[in-house]
Amino acid sequence: MAKTAMIRARVEDNLKKDVENILERLGLSTSEAINIFYHQIKLTRGIPFAIKVPNKITKKTLESTDKNKALKTFKSKKELFENLGI
Repeated sequence: MAKTAMIRARVEDNLKKDVENILERLGLSTSEAINIFYHQIKLTRGIPFAIKVPNKITKKTLESTDKNKALKTFKSKKELFENLGI
């Protein structure tokens, strides 16, 4: 078995709880998820996803949805698809 090292990190309590709930549904422990993340960094030789500063429209949209403003709800998938023109 490979030698292991301890990692300590500080994260917001709510973020930790939300992520742990998601990981549990995926059947992963926090340690397993961190190991996957580290392996992907090694394989891609960088962060395995794009990290970008959101543009003004995206930032405004994110702020609105965080405050539950300007959200549109639909009674059915059909209604949603019709609204999207699908």
